[in-house]
Amino acid sequence: MIVPAAVNETCLPAGREALFYKKTEKSNVQCLLCPHNCLIADGKRGLCGVRENQKGTLYSLVYGKVISSAVDPIEKKPLFHFLPGSFSYSIATVGCNLRCDFCQNWAISQVSREQHEILGENMTPEEVVRAALENECRSISYTYTEPTIYFEFAYDCAKLAKEKGLKNIFVTNGYISLPAVEMIAPYLDAANVDLKSFRDEYYRKICGGRLQPVLDAVKLMKKHKIWIELTTLVIPGLNDSNEELSEIASFIKNELGDDVPWHVSAFYPTYKMLDRPRTPAETLIRAREIGLKAGLKFVYCGNIPIPGSEDTFCNKCKRPLIVRSGFSVLDNKLKDGKCNNCGEKVAGIWG
Repeated sequence: MIVPAAVNETCLPAGREALFYKKTEKSNVQCLLCPHNCLIADGKRGLCGVRENQKGTLYSLVYGKVISSAVDPIEKKPLFHFLPGSFSYSIATVGCNLRCDFCQNWAISQVSREQHEILGENMTPEEVVRAALENECRSISYTYTEPTIYFEFAYDCAKLAKEKGLKNIFVTNGYISLPAVEMIAPYLDAANVDLKSFRDEYYRKICGGRLQPVLDAVKLMKKHKIWIELTTLVIPGLNDSNEELSEIASFIKNELGDDVPWHVSAFYPTYKMLDRPRTPAETLIRAREIGLKAGLKFVYCGNIPIPGSEDTFCNKCKRPLIVRSGFSVLDNKLKDGKCNNCGEKVAGIWG
């Protein structure tokens, strides 16, 4: 779990007008940043809890209000085919546009929704970029909560980061409008997208969203040549059937490409989902086998140590190219993005 920053301040009425909204009748507005398309009355907030209608103008309440920041290994995002072994400066604000019952970071993602609080330390985009550079990071990750809901701040940081030679990463639920994807695309280098299920009912009941907008967003990201990796938290009895796992694997292969990495991750009881058992290693092994059988080249297991399941293998000669343990790279035999044994090119952003 990500712990809120040590120094917290209550955000006063924001001075940063939001992007992606339109004014409607009376003093109401409609937010168009994510697929909820919230209709917001004067003085009220959208479902995310961080975008407020103030007399007919929509404001972001979290612009520059950083609730958590850290220097993380890129493998923690998880991104396995993007600058392996490097570090990423990670930031978040409070809030989220989904309400997943199993959220591991609920203490900061749901506080704006459940307690109506906007907490965080003031940071400017210049300070974020400076911190990334001073900590010798090669990228900035907008993560921990949902970067879509602090889009304006992430966008300004990403533009400046790009000017300074840093890469930008979204770790996202993918619940973002297509125009917002279009706007961030020139500055976004990679994204790990949570594909939580392949059932709309699951999204509606457990996450408070819908499936199709996530599929549409990730396909658009791929179209814009943003490096994509997907993560599915596999929960016993909910989304762990062979049928559903096969459908996810088929979507990745047919709609995104067989070289898009898929991370199948173990669930542990947390937040509002304390009645489910932890995901056994055997389930992740089965999910990985399903993905590989479907034709995916790279399927990784997470949250449980399974020998070899985090390593990157050459698809031609089958030799291990990147050996990992947890968030650490133990060995990297790639040479200019190719297998050092047979010369097979491996998809990713390596240098």
